[in-house]
Amino acid sequence: MTEFLWPVRVYYEDTDAGGVVFYANYLKFMERARTEYLRELGFEQDVLAGQGLIFAVHRAEIDYLKPARFNESLQVSAAIQSQKKVSLTFEQEVRRDSGEVCSRGIIKIVCIDNQTFKPKPIPEEILKAIANE
Repeated sequence: MTEFLWPVRVYYEDTDAGGVVFYANYLKFMERARTEYLRELGFEQDVLAGQGLIFAVHRAEIDYLKPARFNESLQVSAAIQSQKKVSLTFEQEVRRDSGEVCSRGIIKIVCIDNQTFKPKPIPEEILKAIANE
């Protein structure tokens, strides 16, 4: 897969008392990039939920390397590291426009039934869209 990039502006609400991005907000930025990646492939998460499936984070590993600050323009990447029957593992970075990496994460998402919360296979049309990138 080619790397998907999503732009993010740091708002005041994203920062902590020290004026830098609060650590949990990097995960929010990464979530937005994964959502927009699916949207670019033609899949809206509300429509998928109406079809009985949702994607849930199963595991998140993140390294914080450089602080991002209020009003900075950032790029958030999403690239599939591995794919299984019910899960996708993404490599993600939050970078300054200069390319400097602020944080790096490995996020595993699992496709689950939105009623039972049990794993279910990723729909074939999603897997085909990913493969055709």
